[in-house]
Amino acid sequence: MTTTVDVTILADLLRRAAKAEVLPRFRRLGRDDVRAKSEATDLVTEADEQAERMIKAEAQRLWPDALFLGEESVAGEPTLLGRLADADLAIVVDPVDGTFNFAAGIPAFGVMASVISGGETIAGIIYDPMGDDWVMAEKGGGAWLRRPDGEAQRLRAAEPVALDQMVGMASTGYLPREKRAEVLGNLAKVRFLTNYRCAAHEYRTLAGGHVHYLMYNKLMPWDHLAGTLISQEAGAYAARFDGSSYLPQHLDGGLLIAPDKASWDVLRREVLTL
Repeated sequence: MTTTVDVTILADLLRRAAKAEVLPRFRRLGRDDVRAKSEATDLVTEADEQAERMIKAEAQRLWPDALFLGEESVAGEPTLLGRLADADLAIVVDPVDGTFNFAAGIPAFGVMASVISGGETIAGIIYDPMGDDWVMAEKGGGAWLRRPDGEAQRLRAAEPVALDQMVGMASTGYLPREKRAEVLGNLAKVRFLTNYRCAAHEYRTLAGGHVHYLMYNKLMPWDHLAGTLISQEAGAYAARFDGSSYLPQHLDGGLLIAPDKASWDVLRREVLTL
C-alpha cells in the first residue's frame, strides 16, 4: 500500500493543472462556463471542474491507495465526505479556491491540497497561479514560500499585538444571523477587518506574518486543512471556537487562528464573546 505522498510532486501537479486548465480561462469564461451551486455567490466554473479532473486522474495514478477528495467530486457525490475520518491516506483538493473572484476577473484565487494520514493533516500546499509560487508545509517541518527556481523562504506568523492593533480577516457570512450582528459589532474592537473571499490568500497572508487573525465558521476540508497546518507550522495558534483541535472530519464548530494562545483567548472572549 502507498503510505506516503511526495509533496513536491503534488505541488507540481497543482501548478501544471493551473497552467493547463485555470489560467487559460481567467477573464475568458463564457456565460455557460459559470454556474451557481448552493446560492448565487457559491459558484463553479469550467476551470474548477477541468482542473480537478486533471489533478484527480494524475493523483490516482501516482497514489492509487489514497482517497481523493475534491470540492467538485464531493458536490457530485456528497457521501465522500464521510470517508475522510477513517481514511488511512487521503488527498484533499480545492481546484480553484476563490471561484467568486476568479469568475469576476479578480486575480485573487489559488489551488490548494492537503495530505491526510491516520486522521491528521500532515502536509498542506497553497499554489498562487498569478504569482507562480507555493506556500507549503509538512508537519514538523515549518512553513515555506517556495518558487519554481528552487528558492525557498521560511515563513513566520506575526508577533502578537494588542486587540486594538490587530489586523485580519473574518468570514461572517455563515454565522447564525443573530450571532453575526454581534460578532460584526465586536470586530470594531480590532484595528482593521477585511475579507478576500479566498481562503488560499488569507492563509498565505497570515503565514507570511502580515495579519494577526483569521476567523471562519463553515469548515469544508478543502478550504481549511492546508491553510491551518501551514499557519501552525508558521507558529500561529489554531483551534475551533470551543478551544478544541481542528481535525479533518470537522465541518462546523468554527475556526479561529491567531499569533499565539493569548491572542486567541482575547479574540475568543472579546469578539466571539464565548
